[in-house]
Amino acid sequence: MTLIGQPLRLIAAAMSTLFAIAGTAAAQTPATATATDAASPHYLADRLAAFRDHSAALIEQVPKLPSDFSKVAASFATAAEGHGGVGRVVLGIILCLVAGLAVEWLVRRGAARLRVRLQTAAIRNVGDRLKRIGVETGIEAAALLGFAVGTLGVLLWHNWPVVLRESGISLLLALLGLRLALLMLTVVLRPHDGAARSLAVIELAVPAARFWLHYLGGFVGWFLFGWAVIQALRVLGMPKPGLQLLAYLMGIGLVAIAVAIIWRRPVPAPTAESGPGSNAGRWMASILAVAMWLIWTVSAMMIFWFLVVAIALPIAIRVGHEAARHVMRPVDNDDGTQGTVSVASVFVEQGLRAAIIVGGIWVLLWGWNLDVGALTGQETGFSRLVRGGLHALIILLAADLAWSLLKALADNALVRAQAAEGLDAEETRRRGRIRTLLPIGRNILFVVLVVMAGLMALASLGVEIGPLIASASVVGVAIGFGAQTIVRDIISGVFYMLDDAFRVGEYIQSGSYKGNVESFSLRSVKLRHQRGPLFTIPFGTLGAVQNMSRDWVMVKDQIRITYDSDVDKAKKLIKQIGLELAADPELAPKILQPLKMQGIEQFGEYSIDIRMKMQTKPGEQFVIRRRANAMIKKAFDENGIKFAFPTVQLAGGNKSDGDAADAEAAIAAQQMMKPKPKAAE
Repeated sequence: MTLIGQPLRLIAAAMSTLFAIAGTAAAQTPATATATDAASPHYLADRLAAFRDHSAALIEQVPKLPSDFSKVAASFATAAEGHGGVGRVVLGIILCLVAGLAVEWLVRRGAARLRVRLQTAAIRNVGDRLKRIGVETGIEAAALLGFAVGTLGVLLWHNWPVVLRESGISLLLALLGLRLALLMLTVVLRPHDGAARSLAVIELAVPAARFWLHYLGGFVGWFLFGWAVIQALRVLGMPKPGLQLLAYLMGIGLVAIAVAIIWRRPVPAPTAESGPGSNAGRWMASILAVAMWLIWTVSAMMIFWFLVVAIALPIAIRVGHEAARHVMRPVDNDDGTQGTVSVASVFVEQGLRAAIIVGGIWVLLWGWNLDVGALTGQETGFSRLVRGGLHALIILLAADLAWSLLKALADNALVRAQAAEGLDAEETRRRGRIRTLLPIGRNILFVVLVVMAGLMALASLGVEIGPLIASASVVGVAIGFGAQTIVRDIISGVFYMLDDAFRVGEYIQSGSYKGNVESFSLRSVKLRHQRGPLFTIPFGTLGAVQNMSRDWVMVKDQIRITYDSDVDKAKKLIKQIGLELAADPELAPKILQPLKMQGIEQFGEYSIDIRMKMQTKPGEQFVIRRRANAMIKKAFDENGIKFAFPTVQLAGGNKSDGDAADAEAAIAAQQMMKPKPKAAE
């Protein structure tokens, strides 16, 4: 991921605040447009005319710049003379910086042990990571605060003239602002190799992190010191046209830096899938940067701020999303179920997104010179619309946050419910119930939240929701009559769920359909047949359900032995085999009642039919029965017990081909006359 994404969006976001503050610092560029001005049909024409007149005045001011700077120099010299001369003023500034650096060194010295302890401490979970980031950022902020206290304290302690004091404060504030920006960029990017890279807020390669640190730092530094210089010149008596001209020149410098960022920013190498790449995006971003500067210069601030928010808001949301995901990522030894999502991570991510959206709206209102507090006491159509829009925005953001948290909780519960190994039968049934009902409940909750949030948002905008609810009821009744089949399916599904007829993962049969329950919707169930086909069956047509995965399964089978076999020995052997199966560590948990012989079922024409049974857990009977059959076959062979099968004995010793054929035909007819036992699987 790149830091910002598309270059078209990058520069607009950065220049949004900077150009506007530059215009304010220039002191009275053409009057800022208001909402009323923007409503004028001649708004753009008026802006262009104002720009033409203002440009002419600025051009006339260019030859006057040398004389203006001479006046500023004279004013500075006069003020310095009252304080001991220029040399003493420069010495005072140096003392301010030395005092600030000394206080900063003392703060860092005092926090050295804490920093060493943090660097050696292991990061076991997300909490440890956040704690370390917070404490290290706090130490750096405290050191910077110490520098500010030292420099500004010495500056204010000196009895300097007001002109020098205000100029010095502007320059020191610019320096503090630059250092604060570099501090925040360093915390976010971590542009240095080493273990601290794991604490970066945004995941970037080291070269990319260094690029953004240098260029964004240079961008911010150019603006801040440009602002400080303009403020100092204003205090020293620079005329307004000269200040405006310098502000516009500073804006050109910002545009130049922005264009350099656009064309030099690190981008992923093109691949066969992505194509060779193109410079069209860079050209469009460069044109956008110049266009926004021009829009600012003509004082079309309504358009300017609208474009700023429209372009910067998606970028900020994306960057905040990636930052929250990266910071809240689990540590390798974090406790928790594989596949679950941290609720705290979701809360941070969604809360940050909500804060970014609210901040974007606030910037837009500030740029449009709209006082929300003043609008609260007004009853105009526009004020009601603004208040309603803000209330609707808060409602929708709260609903989005609530849904994200509830969805994360539901998804985590589903993940835990699927890990059902090593649990007792009651817990397995409970988790199966959760896997069945939770997806449906989650979908219903989503619909309820959307409807409630939508109605509340419409109500906050002044829309009467009573007629809407009544109309929705009428439409619902009409739809119910026209879609009786769908309504029947949904209602039938509700009763199936209330009756707990089946759950996800269970094997059921209904009519000609059978298979494992894979999932549900509001109106249908999906069954996966053991051979692969997936059946989607509406609840209304499901009918009676045969659930073959509940509680227990009774397996009954019979074997045939010859009349000369020892029935008592066969009974003992079957009982012994049942005990051996029950003692098997692999099969024992699956057997509820061991294999045992029920007795002689009947005397057949050629065999004694013996019936046996056992009780197992659902779905486990097939494996156990196969193992039991193999053990019975081996035990009977070792003990001389023979399995009976149809035979034909011919009189006489000569076996012709015709006799053999007659014998085979007789055997086949006898087998066809004999009823076949039903298969258990």
